[in-house]
Amino acid sequence: MPYRVCFVCTGNICRSPMAESVFRARVADAGLSGSVVADSAGTDAWHEGEAADPRTVAVLREHGYGTAHTARRFERDRFAGLDLVIALDAGHLGDLRRLAPTPEDARKVRLLRSYDPAADPDDLDVPDPYYGGRAGFEACLEMVEAASDGLLAAVQRDLEGRTT
Repeated sequence: MPYRVCFVCTGNICRSPMAESVFRARVADAGLSGSVVADSAGTDAWHEGEAADPRTVAVLREHGYGTAHTARRFERDRFAGLDLVIALDAGHLGDLRRLAPTPEDARKVRLLRSYDPAADPDDLDVPDPYYGGRAGFEACLEMVEAASDGLLAAVQRDLEGRTT
């Protein structure tokens, strides 16, 4: 059974699809595409069924990442099929932990930037770029990329633990 990771932001059109795309690329580069599955969702259904924000798509494309995406809402029943639920900011972290049906499910929820050893431990949010300009989307991508290597390393350790 593959290891499953879901990235979650508010509307699932900016930060979480960006994190999903970057992480999928890291997984593919590590030769783990058959072992690790990544997707994304939003805490709210405002953009359900829509593509990623055009600015997200442009930044991902320019940096060589995939852009296919359809927004959806994160539902409580998803916890059972996931190994990790990666929140993009502290608000999402709290929302997801409250939504979790069990304490075990709540422990699956982590902040993305907690996997970036260079991140300020007192500021682990990936700011929402939606209401700003292109620079915010570029900054978001930088934060996501910086955390993705650490997240991949953690997932690899979990996978090794499954086989021993």
